[in-house]
Amino acid sequence: MSTGDYDLLIRAGRLFCAATGLDGPGAVAVRGDRIMAAGPDVAGTARETIDFPEDLLLPGLVDLHSHPGPADWKYGIDADHNMLARGSTTVLSQGDAGAVTWPQYETEIIVPAQTRIRLAINLARLGESRPGPCFQRDDDVDVDACVAAIETGDEAIWGISVNLSTAGCVGLDPRDVLRAAITAAERTNRPLLYGLRRETTDWPHWPLADQLEQLRPGDVVTYCFHPGIEGGAGCIVRNGRVLPEVRAARERGILFDVGHGMASLDFDTAEAALADGFPPDTISTDVYQRHLGAVPQHDLPRTISKLIAAGMSETAAFEAATARPAAVLRLADEIGTLVPGACADIAVLRFNDTALPLADVGGATRPGGCWEPILTVRAGQLV
Repeated sequence: MSTGDYDLLIRAGRLFCAATGLDGPGAVAVRGDRIMAAGPDVAGTARETIDFPEDLLLPGLVDLHSHPGPADWKYGIDADHNMLARGSTTVLSQGDAGAVTWPQYETEIIVPAQTRIRLAINLARLGESRPGPCFQRDDDVDVDACVAAIETGDEAIWGISVNLSTAGCVGLDPRDVLRAAITAAERTNRPLLYGLRRETTDWPHWPLADQLEQLRPGDVVTYCFHPGIEGGAGCIVRNGRVLPEVRAARERGILFDVGHGMASLDFDTAEAALADGFPPDTISTDVYQRHLGAVPQHDLPRTISKLIAAGMSETAAFEAATARPAAVLRLADEIGTLVPGACADIAVLRFNDTALPLADVGGATRPGGCWEPILTVRAGQLV
């Protein structure tokens, strides 16, 4: 039994922590910004004690693809208001800032935020600070500037974003852009967050196999459950089965992320992949400005609920939004876990079996209820 005087003690009907194997009733004790104890036998006195006898307590959720940024940028949202309050204590920006806009991003977005924000810096010099695709002209791509920014950004810059969907790349050969991104990644020993190029009518077909073969172990493919054209570039499923080249990529160490957004979570694709034994490594929202004010609100608990409704096991889905993305961010000892000594980032979720239907990007719905955020703790502080 763990006893002691704590700043905060939270009891819950269910604690879940993939990193420590917790899954059952218990409590988490916090002192300062650290977790002191977690488990079924935690007891003691605390300055504040909160009880959630019917609810689920997890490590703070980790969203591996989102868009914290200035409101006048293409996608930017306020992470503290729109993500932290909904359970996501750590978020990764998919390319909101590039080398030119990185100093502003660090000063205005990362430093003042209560949310822990990491950046996949955009290979495009201006990132997503302007309307339209970020890769349009030759001078948008600057490997040397990207490398220099990473060298000044230290741990705040996790890796490099290269979104080669038509929302990100028009006017340039996406194959050349990917080669440039890999050059920058190899020079800085950083992974890529890669947005798949999908089949289009205005560009020659670029097979999915060719795209995946360029990637390296540790690189992350996002938009993995995009509906695409079945079997065409951007869709990982053909005839209800996951493509061999996709499985081969995973075997080589390539990771697959959901990146829900406005176009990249299709129930048919997700259900086929899950039934074929291919769950995503990480679940993420790709939440950005167009989601603000939506009813129901787009957030990570609802996205997790959609994957569960599609056939992903509950424990695997929770892990894919906590311990797995924490490891991808190289922060496994600090976040995504309830292990004593880790940062006291905590999310409490409540299951609402009368919630609005779970819908994919095409409007198809699935029953099953929804997990909803009711409390967030960031570094020991109630949000």
